[in-house]
Amino acid sequence: MIKLPWPPTVNHYYTVARGRKILSKEGRAYKDYCAQLMMVQGTEKIQADGYSVSIIARPPDRRKRDLDNILKPLLDALGTYGAISDDSLINDLRVQRFEPIKNGSVEILVSGVNE
Repeated sequence: MIKLPWPPTVNHYYTVARGRKILSKEGRAYKDYCAQLMMVQGTEKIQADGYSVSIIARPPDRRKRDLDNILKPLLDALGTYGAISDDSLINDLRVQRFEPIKNGSVEILVSGVNE
């Protein structure tokens, strides 16, 4: 199980520079921090033909939130670290919302499927 902090929303994950949509400073910082956390946690780097990813989301508060807004930063972080080789290979993706906790967090379980 990979434990990571609550990600920035997609609205804060990207920015526009010179007319191009790029990863924001906040987005780069989140990906780098998550890679460090996964290294400290000893997260396995799985090489597979496909992946199953389950996410338990514990938001930081009770505000209304779209769960799909947290996916891109989380999946990019998994790919940046190498926990998965490419998020285009995810064949099964599940997200569950649980009760909020202070500062929010996510728990991710990744398994590989070799066909």
